[in-house]
Parts: sequence; structure tokens; C-alpha cells
Amino acid sequence: MDFLHSAAPEPHRGRTKQILSLHPEVRTLIGPSPTTFWYIAGLVGLQFAVARFVADRPVWLIVALAYTVGAFVSHGLFVMIHECAHRLVFRRRLPNILTGLVANLPLFVPGSFSFQKYHLKHHAHQGVYDLDADIPSLWEARLIGHSALGKALWLLLYPIFQGVRSFRVKAVPPLDAWTLTNVAIQIGVNVAVYMLWGPRSFAYLALALFFSIGLHPLGARWIQRHYLVGEGDQETFSYYGKLNLLTFNVGYHNEHHDFPSIAWNRLPRLRAVAPEFYEDLAAHMSWTRLLFTFLFDPKLSLYSRMTRTSAAGDGPEPRGSDAAVATEGATAV
Repeated sequence: MDFLHSAAPEPHRGRTKQILSLHPEVRTLIGPSPTTFWYIAGLVGLQFAVARFVADRPVWLIVALAYTVGAFVSHGLFVMIHECAHRLVFRRRLPNILTGLVANLPLFVPGSFSFQKYHLKHHAHQGVYDLDADIPSLWEARLIGHSALGKALWLLLYPIFQGVRSFRVKAVPPLDAWTLTNVAIQIGVNVAVYMLWGPRSFAYLALALFFSIGLHPLGARWIQRHYLVGEGDQETFSYYGKLNLLTFNVGYHNEHHDFPSIAWNRLPRLRAVAPEFYEDLAAHMSWTRLLFTFLFDPKLSLYSRMTRTSAAGDGPEPRGSDAAVATEGATAV
């Protein structure tokens, strides 16, 4: 078994140029949204408040709150870290890094700065095995296989698999000053939660993280984005269901890849301005349905991904593609 292979370039940069050619007004949507910082502050406060609340509550309530309230809050904070990765909270790099560290505080695992490094490579080199950590490792795909149990365990432990997978990307140094700072801060926060509020609060934060990106309808987002569900060779999919209201429009994934420099609250406007580019693309309407489809359809597995030799397809990598696509998006076109 192996991944599917495409000889074509990654699909987004060409569509970006077409949209800008026909709809130059899209440029007015480009740029950060500083009000996002206040959403981050509110989510961080809410998650710590719930963690304090469950300090002396029964285990069943802790698990229930982690699966419902905690998962959505943790997922929202992860989306906010994603915004920081694209410098979409503030215009300058340093305030976005610091804001990402703040968003990471209740997330149990220190992943903010590491995510920012690897995620930009994903945008610049979509589908390139050695540069895109969003592609499962070959050993990972072989280990999980096609069974529902294997795929369920993979989703349950997804944060661990994602962390291990990143070491495959040799072009990104795993350790640097900001990554170590992120680790030190998170260790301090976790120790403080355990010492001040006890093991149940500590467990709540851990469970909320694992549910938010694991075996949960929210976890289907990782399948929705680039797994080849259905016919055809489309390799990026959006989700237009109601949960976008609680997840900061993270489902608008084709739109985001086309214009990674447009903040989350303007992505629906992008689709409204250029509907002819998105209406005919396959999309998902239910994360829950997608979750069960992925688990119980034996044809779907971690191999259900499109790979390519380079972002340019079976040809030389264009100069400047990394920075242009990943950090500036449409502003570089």
C-alpha cells in the first residue's frame, strides 16, 4: 500500500491567481483581525474556570465536561494558534508568537510554536512527504491499517502521532529558543494546576485536549481537510456545517488554503465574493457523519491522501514558493 500520487502542482496557488484576476476586491479581505485576541483571552479564562470547577467533582462529570465544553474550548484555542501561525491576529511576528503562547496555556501540551513552524511548511509544500507533516508517516499508515478499531485508536491518540510525525520533516529544526520557551511555560502551568487545584483539574485539561483533536466529531476535521473521501482527485475539502459557528470557521479549508492571509472571520465573505470557484467543489456538511464514514469504510485509511514530488508537481520547485504561499498568501501574487 502507498499514498496516491499526483503529477500536478498543489491546487491552490493557481486558483488564488484566478480569483484575484476576476475578483480583485478580494484583496480588501486580506489582513489580520486584532479582535481575535479577545476571543483567545475569553477561551483561556473559560477553560481555566472549568478546570477549577471540576477540582472536587465526580469523575463522570469531569469526563462529560471535557468531552463537551472542554473539547470545544481547546479546539477553539487550537484554531486561534493557527491564526497566530499566519500572523492573522496582529501584523507583526512577535505579538503573534506571544499570543500563541497565551492560547496554549490551558492546552496541556506545548505545541503552539512547533505547530506554527510545521504548518507553514504544509501550506508551502502540500502533499510533499518529506516537507508536509500533515501527511501520515508510512509506518503510521501501515500500523493503523483499515480496521475501525485501528482508526479509532489513531484518532484517540492523534496528538501523539502528530508530534512524532513532525520529526520526519528534517527541514524544520525541532528545537529552538521559542519551542523551549513554550515547553517551559507549559510545564510550569501544568505543575501549577496540579499543585493548586489537584489531579482532577489536571486530568480535565488533558482530556479536553485529546477529545478536541481525537475521537470526537471535532476530530473529524483532520479527516475533512485533505483525506480523499469520495470520487475524483480533489485533495482539499471544506466543511460548511453548523459547527463552524463554534469553531471559528475552521471548516472553510479550501478558502483558507487559497488565501492563508485572510483571517477566520472573513473567510465566508471570500466564498460569497467568488462563489463560482467553490460551489462545484465537493464539501462536507457533517463532521459526525464523516467521522463514522472514516471509521467504518474499509476503503478509507491513512493511505487516503494525495502526495506529490514537489509543490510544483513533477517539475522543479518555483523560487520563493515557500515564503510566498505559506506566509503572505495572496499578497505575494
